[in-house]
Amino acid sequence: MSDTTYRQVLADGLWRNNTGLVQLLGLCPLLATSNSIINALGLGLATTAVLIASNGTISAIRHIVPKEIRLPVFVLVIAAFVTVVDLLMHAYLYDLWKVLGIFVPLIVTNCVIIGRAEAFASRQNVPLSITDGLAMGLGFTSVLVVLGGMRELVGTGALFANADLMLGDWAGSLYTVVFQDYRNFLIAILPPGAFFGLGLLVAGKNMIDARAQKKPVKTAASATPAEA
Repeated sequence: MSDTTYRQVLADGLWRNNTGLVQLLGLCPLLATSNSIINALGLGLATTAVLIASNGTISAIRHIVPKEIRLPVFVLVIAAFVTVVDLLMHAYLYDLWKVLGIFVPLIVTNCVIIGRAEAFASRQNVPLSITDGLAMGLGFTSVLVVLGGMRELVGTGALFANADLMLGDWAGSLYTVVFQDYRNFLIAILPPGAFFGLGLLVAGKNMIDARAQKKPVKTAASATPAEA
């Protein structure tokens, strides 16, 4: 029986072992498509759907797949779900699918997905594996969206451009100009801006973690004189 709890799985996926900020996996799509919130959200949700489906399936078949061929089988399962997601986006979100381009099919090669299949889903039960896929997917999506928001705001002075591509015609009203008469800072929405933005997010997470570790130490130190 596994000692892993749902709380641990969620905490690891969303924060402690976040794939974008800690493991630094899946950087190619993360950096390439995070030039706006909508692009980032679209790819993040597609990746999350594949993670949940592939983790659950691989966990369900883990006892009947020989160890010698487990990786090819995992890739086959992942590729099948990526194909389903790709076709669904082509059918219902065609404009967004065109914008994301090759990065939707390339979810197959995302190290996050094959890594979770091998490290977690092949060793845990189905409910835990699905939870892990959800947590890791949402953690990856959150990094994409925050990075996309940062780059879009700094690069164009606005947010939620082309929201109608994903959410429908009504979402055109979400477009918000934050800085009037803003002179675009284009480097933010180019590849170098993605590296700068991700570096700031990683540094921010490390600072928060460092402060969280120091708090118990300060509390214990301040309590000692009073006890004496």
